[in-house]
Amino acid sequence: MSKVLIIGAGGVGRVVAHKCAQASDVFTEITLASRTESKCKAIAAEIAFPVKTARVDADNVPELVALLKKEKPKLVINVALPYQDLTIMDACLEVGVDYLDTANYEPPDTAKFEYSWQWAYQDRFREKGLMALLGSGFDPGVTNVFTALAAKKYLDEIHELDIIDANAGSHGQPFATNFNPEINIREVTAPCRHWENGGWVETGALATKRSFDFPEGIGPMNIFRMYHEEMESLVKHIPTIKKAQFWMTFSDNYLKHLEVLQNVGMTRIDEVEFNGQKIVPLQFLKAVLPDPGSLGALTKGKTCIGVIARGIKDGKRKQVYIYNICDHEECFREVNSQAISYTTGVPAAVGGIMMLTGTWHKPGVWNMEQFDPEPFLERLSVMGLPHVVLEGEWPEL
Repeated sequence: MSKVLIIGAGGVGRVVAHKCAQASDVFTEITLASRTESKCKAIAAEIAFPVKTARVDADNVPELVALLKKEKPKLVINVALPYQDLTIMDACLEVGVDYLDTANYEPPDTAKFEYSWQWAYQDRFREKGLMALLGSGFDPGVTNVFTALAAKKYLDEIHELDIIDANAGSHGQPFATNFNPEINIREVTAPCRHWENGGWVETGALATKRSFDFPEGIGPMNIFRMYHEEMESLVKHIPTIKKAQFWMTFSDNYLKHLEVLQNVGMTRIDEVEFNGQKIVPLQFLKAVLPDPGSLGALTKGKTCIGVIARGIKDGKRKQVYIYNICDHEECFREVNSQAISYTTGVPAAVGGIMMLTGTWHKPGVWNMEQFDPEPFLERLSVMGLPHVVLEGEWPEL
């Protein structure tokens, strides 16, 4: 019996619940918990498989511990906010439960996300015989696994890595984010860092632009270089990488609105006083923007997320492009969510399957590229996210 507790009832939590229910060969019991239990109940009502619901404050370790002791799951899938990673990890350690998340920890008061806080849990998880799998989403997550596949099957050494994320879909709204607005805007407006020749090189946020011709009819789109957390673990665990960059598409409309919001101070994460009370402008902005969960029915088009790995095979220079294409409308028909949530939620469920079946399981704190990529990708394809491997030449970015 493999009981799972999913914490978080946003768009990704909805997908994880649906996909765990589809994998009843592994997930025999599912509990969905959130600060707002009504959201959990709404998701549970969509699913034929019985899903229990609960209320929990993921910032409160005693509440989390009490819920874990009551439900007795074998695994916690954390799709709450990145600010809550450490409290959930603390609760898992106290009760003795394996842990999985999709995004690394960042403190609420500064837009700085890195793995140092979670890697520091390595000894505690190992000593208790527990496993924590970090970043089991798409990017991070599947992009790490694509890179591991390139290293296992296609290249003897990876020297350069470009991770490229395109949302070629449209929701028709003047301005909205496809996942939590607060996290999205913090990420996009942070200074860019990329890895080059053994160190991090910092440039301005979205200051570097290229054009990339995406496959399968998507075509050329502008991509912007930004920092993303999977680069930190990949350059650590695959030390032959000399250069690593992360690229994402943004429409002119998105960038125009973002520039105005920054100029008027609405993306600030420090407190300001308003009518005698303290508010954080970005949190207020989140409250007035469209709920990402409401965009599923409106979004059309596709996503394309993948990696281009360049390096050496049998003494010769070689390149490989590994990617996934996901259709927004097909995702909505299946799980009532758009492809951004789908591409994060499905890998979280598959990571859980890898852990619960023992395919990937060893005590400690681990990143996705540290395991055999092939069984993960085989199950991922079955569950809705197949990948394509192309060998050829692509322009340097």
